[in-house]
Amino acid sequence: MKILHTSDWHLGKRLEDFSRLEEQEAVMQEICEIAEREQADAVIVAGDLFDTFNPPTEAVDLLYKTLKRLTANGRRPVIAIAGNHDSPDRIEAPDPLARECGIIFAGYPHSMVSPFRIDSGLQVLKTDEGFLEVALPDSDTPLRILLTPYANEYRLKTFLGEENSEEELRGLLGRKWQSLADRYCDNRGVNILLSHLFMVRKGDPLPEEPEEEKPILHVGGAQAIYTENIPSQIQYTALGHLHRMHRVDSSPAPAYYSGSPLSYSFAEANQQKYLLLVEVVPGGAANVREIPLTCGKRLLHKKADGMEDALEWLAENQTALVELTLVTDTFLTAMDRRRLNAAHEGIVSLIPEVTNRDELTGCPPSRIDLSQNMEALFRDYFTYQKGQSPNEEIMQLFNEMLAEEDEA
Repeated sequence: MKILHTSDWHLGKRLEDFSRLEEQEAVMQEICEIAEREQADAVIVAGDLFDTFNPPTEAVDLLYKTLKRLTANGRRPVIAIAGNHDSPDRIEAPDPLARECGIIFAGYPHSMVSPFRIDSGLQVLKTDEGFLEVALPDSDTPLRILLTPYANEYRLKTFLGEENSEEELRGLLGRKWQSLADRYCDNRGVNILLSHLFMVRKGDPLPEEPEEEKPILHVGGAQAIYTENIPSQIQYTALGHLHRMHRVDSSPAPAYYSGSPLSYSFAEANQQKYLLLVEVVPGGAANVREIPLTCGKRLLHKKADGMEDALEWLAENQTALVELTLVTDTFLTAMDRRRLNAAHEGIVSLIPEVTNRDELTGCPPSRIDLSQNMEALFRDYFTYQKGQSPNEEIMQLFNEMLAEEDEA
């Protein structure tokens, strides 16, 4: 059985003021083409289908068109779960229509997929809270999937029936998975765990997360789950949440984050993106192949020494989205900014680094004294951001806002 693993599409996501929709359309088409070329038997999407609970219309359209195309007219099941950026209810809303196409959604850890069969021969044979078994067209090998979409710690404990327990979540979840695996997962089928949680091998350092992904481990989020909590019957664990593709563990079976199909922040600059193709037979070891994705713009950092260095580098990297730090001995003028923007349409962030700022402003901006009053702090911040002190009109407006805040 060939299973294509992908995650963290974040459809609708922007990079500052830059839309990524055109890139997302291109990489979704690339994913569909790979599924056909590799003759994948199933596709699993491990959460964060959208970037927000209320995605734009074009993102919703792109999701459904992509999933429908991936099903190959119902011959290939597509199983997609909610991530921490998704609304579980929105993810599950189209279920009655989606399953007629061979698309299966799960929004909550306790979601139970209704059994169904469609004309292609694809059929859901068994279901339970957090589990489903799928019969593929023209195959005698069932696909069993333990499903755990994202939920915060309180909701996970409620799902596990232990909302008042002080026991570690990882132990509770591990026992729930083990109970499902003991009941449904033998060596006559292919057994997969699909989850959008923060998982590590016990003792390993925690991998870095993009800043917007931090909430999973913050207050109200779920603690890290260990790979030792995965049941022994599971042959492959498909994870979503982290945007860098990497293997979490290889023993007793592979556990992977597939990563996002596009770089979505400059923390991901120069990252190669992948799909994972998992080939596995009942009772056997899973073989994982990393398939590079080629669509999408590169995200690049550049620290340029002066305008000419910046303009030359921008000319050489026209197709990238850029975070540019410009080292100069004077503040940038409006003409400088116009020259840079005319030279490259993809400057997302322009960071001036003035070498003799103290001489130009008369006050050291590199360290701000937080013991100052609010007016002095604002003056320092404005000077740091704009390269010049605020005039009296700006200060008067700021003080009026402070006064209104005090009255409130």
